[in-house]
Amino acid sequence: MECLFCAIVAGEADGHRVFADGTAVAFLDARPLFPGHVLVVPRRHAETLADLRPEEIGPFFARVQRIAGAVERGMGAAGSFVAANNRVSQSVPHFHVHVVPRNRKDGLRGFFWPRGRYASEGEAAEVAARVRAALEDRAAED
Repeated sequence: MECLFCAIVAGEADGHRVFADGTAVAFLDARPLFPGHVLVVPRRHAETLADLRPEEIGPFFARVQRIAGAVERGMGAAGSFVAANNRVSQSVPHFHVHVVPRNRKDGLRGFFWPRGRYASEGEAAEVAARVRAALEDRAAED
């Protein structure tokens, strides 16, 4: 199956580009939360954040930072929401970062999903231990 974002990067599919260089391409989201909602994608196909090469991460996120500032200035926004999905809710399997212009009382409330609390400090400590162990396992593999 062809990747829509790769086709936009290659100029083979329509996309209202706002930026392109050897590292990243940025274009308007076809279904924006607000006008000026931009997607920033790595030029090289990478399905998830974990699929970016270590040497690609810094340059890519430098582009995201640059685009976020431009979206705020260009849209006269008070700020921006910058976010990425990894597999779940990722409608196109090509890593992308959403840059959404934000203003107070714009109708969005924090995150787009309900938030909760840990049942206890013990549960929070157990979850933290699981994540630390996964980090240690990955470090041992590298």
